[in-house]
Amino acid sequence: MADKKAQLRLHKRIATGLFLAMAVVYLSMVYFLKHTPMSWMGYVKAFSEAAMVGALADWFAVTALFRHPMGIKIPHTNLIENKKNDIGDNLGNFVTDNFLTPTSIRPYINKLEVATFLSNWLKQPKSQQLIEREVGFLIQTILTDLDEKRVIDFLSQKAQQGLDQIQWQQLIAQGLQFAIDQNEPNRLMTLVLPKIQVYVEEHRTEIYDQIIEKKPLLGLIGGKTVTNQLIKGLQAFLADIEQDEQHKVRQEISLQLHQLAQDIASSPTWKSKIRETIHQFITEDILNQYLTDFWNSSKQAILQQLEAVDSPLRAYIRQAIQSVAKSLEQDRELQQRLNQWTQVTLYRLALRNTQEVGTLIRTTVDQWDGRELSDKLELEVGKDLQFIRINGTLVGGLVGLLIYCITQFL
Repeated sequence: MADKKAQLRLHKRIATGLFLAMAVVYLSMVYFLKHTPMSWMGYVKAFSEAAMVGALADWFAVTALFRHPMGIKIPHTNLIENKKNDIGDNLGNFVTDNFLTPTSIRPYINKLEVATFLSNWLKQPKSQQLIEREVGFLIQTILTDLDEKRVIDFLSQKAQQGLDQIQWQQLIAQGLQFAIDQNEPNRLMTLVLPKIQVYVEEHRTEIYDQIIEKKPLLGLIGGKTVTNQLIKGLQAFLADIEQDEQHKVRQEISLQLHQLAQDIASSPTWKSKIRETIHQFITEDILNQYLTDFWNSSKQAILQQLEAVDSPLRAYIRQAIQSVAKSLEQDRELQQRLNQWTQVTLYRLALRNTQEVGTLIRTTVDQWDGRELSDKLELEVGKDLQFIRINGTLVGGLVGLLIYCITQFL
């Protein structure tokens, strides 16, 4: 900023100095033409006179852009400050109409190779480490900032919806039918029947006592003999069931179980019973407590994994980043799709917001201070504008000299 101000002052002095030099030459020629006139002096006088006119005209033109010449509020001067809003409007329209057209935008967007840029960037270890840190930080921030109550309420709501959507009747009925089809009831009976026989044999006395208690008269007419015969018959019956897999008792049990499976699958009563049973065991309080414990333990585990550099989670994130980088480098189809998607998206976005860009330029310029804008523009281009004054001085002098020469020869 200081260098630009110094250069502007220097070039102003050069342009002004050249004007003053022409004025000195002009006055000198006027004086000498009166006292010691010579033929060549008229040419010098014509040159210097026209040079002063050109210098003053260009000084006025350049100064009128940024301020009132000599502080006099001449119409159409101090243009930048007075026309600031018009400049913003014209600049916005100029950019919109000339730079943000489909013809102007498409060639540049078609040259974009986002996939190549991303691939080269992702291959660098520093980039991968940066992404790993940012992903870890993002996950940590999300987990830390989440409202636990809202999370639990959300999970509880989804869990309740999930429980209600499960077809418990069909699930239980299909499970029971699968067990029947796999002959599980027969295997269970084969396993249980020998134990029942052993139990009956080991508890003869208790069985006799139960019979006598129910039928006291049997004790007077040989109750033990009757009981022994009854137990032998029962054991023989159980042995027949155990040894014969096609026994009618086995078939009856399988038939009853099959009927039970059908009833469970179709009966509204069973549906109501099953739902009531589930809600008795899985109450809202139990579910909330379970989900709270699950959330807290999961959250703490994830945070600990993120803190440890060599944790499985951090290793998974690194592997995922490396996998993306490798795929982006080797998969030509992916590169083409990414480039095409980026180009189409940017092209549509640019065309959709061309007017917004113009509005942004106009609004931004309108918010600037007019005096400050004028000073800044003068600082940026004022040095070059001083060459207009210099050129105007020299060109004006040459034109004046040419006119003088023509008048001398006519």
